[in-house]
Order: sequence, then structure tokens, then C-alpha cells
Amino acid sequence: MPNSRLTPEGHFAASTEMSPRQVMDKPELLELMPAGTRVYVTDLGNVGEDDIVAACRRVRDRGLVAVPHMAARRYPSLAAFERRITRLTGEAGVSEVLAIAGEANEPGPLTSSVALLETGLFDACGIRAVAVAGHPEGAPEISPDTIRAFLMRKHELAAQSDAQFRIVTQFGFDPQRVNLWLDEIASWGNRFPVHIGIAGPAKMTTLLKYAAFAGVENSLSFLKKRGGAVVSMLSGYDPETMVRPLEARLQHRPDCQLEQIHVFPFGGLTKTAEWLSARGSWPFRSCDASPFPVEVAQ
Repeated sequence: MPNSRLTPEGHFAASTEMSPRQVMDKPELLELMPAGTRVYVTDLGNVGEDDIVAACRRVRDRGLVAVPHMAARRYPSLAAFERRITRLTGEAGVSEVLAIAGEANEPGPLTSSVALLETGLFDACGIRAVAVAGHPEGAPEISPDTIRAFLMRKHELAAQSDAQFRIVTQFGFDPQRVNLWLDEIASWGNRFPVHIGIAGPAKMTTLLKYAAFAGVENSLSFLKKRGGAVVSMLSGYDPETMVRPLEARLQHRPDCQLEQIHVFPFGGLTKTAEWLSARGSWPFRSCDASPFPVEVAQ
């Protein structure tokens, strides 16, 4: 029986991400994406709230699904978080979010994604879907026991919420490590569908920079050891070497929690869009990612 999470050719659907400045300064990039595609709008602490809200509104107006990053430590108070989520839902029609801890020079009172969820504000403001972070290679300065406890706490909160929950992972280059991690979190009792982070087509020099920043050097070392079969300094990285083994896993183990891929466009959105379109991941959607009919304040 065909798996509804894959195209007839056996390919995943895909989401991607943009910064608020990209959305506002280069709106033509939004035309590269099929209607209903999830576009995660990043929050790196370098733009203001007005810009983030405006970017999400523009994404939604294009017929895409804006999924803003909600970085707990960047809110100086609970009131600031409430204002942000209220504006995103009311002014930009946001119905999905990515809840993360984030980083800040002076963290506020909300120090984790669990703390954001425990406020109850996502449900109060009408959020229909919540993505939480996953780390197949572990997370810097967080013990495996803490990661497990946090994931199980998120399951408890999901059971009390009207929203659908999913995991979206950091990018990596070792599909075997991802497979082991998927088995590990399943053994913990994970029931959330998983969107695996993938680095899109990019030069090796670019990937080296981002991998060091994101703490996935072990995975990058694996990629480099495979040599010319996977990557060279001239031809760059081929993400199919990561994606195809995961698609094969879902074909052979249809009960696993893999749902789709989330592509980090390190080599640029144009190159990422060309790759996803050519392989058939766009415009395919494994589930209904079309915008919810949210009334937006004028």
C-alpha cells in the first residue's frame, strides 16, 4: 500500500525557512514555493518584533504557512511573550509556531520551550500546531536525561492542548545516526511525527561554517570521511545522500514517525527550490499544510 507521507516516486514533502529580512527585502523568493508550503520565519535576535510580524503576514498573504520561531529566552517578561504571540495571531494570521529555548545575552524568565508551553498562551491565542526542536546528535550543554525529560513533558502538555505537535530537528549529514535517534526516542515513548532537518545543496565551505555553529561537527566529519562518493570541495554537498536513506526507512518501516524533511537553505533559496522541485518534493505535501481560515486584524 502506498505511503501517504511519500510521493508515488517515494519522496518526502518539504518545508524550509527564511529570515524576516529575506522575506521583506526579497519577496520574489516566496514565489519559488508552492502554495501551502510551511516557511519557518527565524528569530536570531537581530530584528524587531514589527519586522517579524510583518514578515509572517507577507508569507501568509502569499498563500504559504508562516511558522515563526518563538525563542523563550529572548522575551524579557511573560507580558512580552504574550504580546508577541497575540500580535502574530491577530495581525499576521499565524496558526503554527516553532517553540525553542533560543539564546540571549540576558535571558528572561522563560528559559525553555517547555516554559512557553506551560503558559497556555499558544492555546489561548488559537495556535493549531506546535513544532518543538529535536537533536539527533544531542544538544550542547543539555544532558540526554534532560532531553528525554523535556520531550516527555511536552507529550504531557500536548495531551492537554488542542494543538497538534511535531518535532523538527537540527540539520545533520549522517542518516544512520538519525535512524538510531528515531529508534531511541520511540523507545522513550515519543508519539510526535518527526520532520528531519536537511542541509540543502551548498558549498562545503558554507556547510563547515554552519555545522560548527550548530554543533553538528560529528555528522559533518562522517560526511567528509565518505569522500568523493558524497561531497567534494568543487561539486559541493548533495543532500540526496541524506534524504534517500530516510525515505527508504519510511518505505520499509511505515510505522516509523518520519513525516517529511525540513530544508535549511544554506546554499540559497533558489538552489534549494530547484532541487526540491526537480526531485518532486515540491509541490507535494504529505499532509494539509494550507493556511487555516484565521481572521486577520486590518
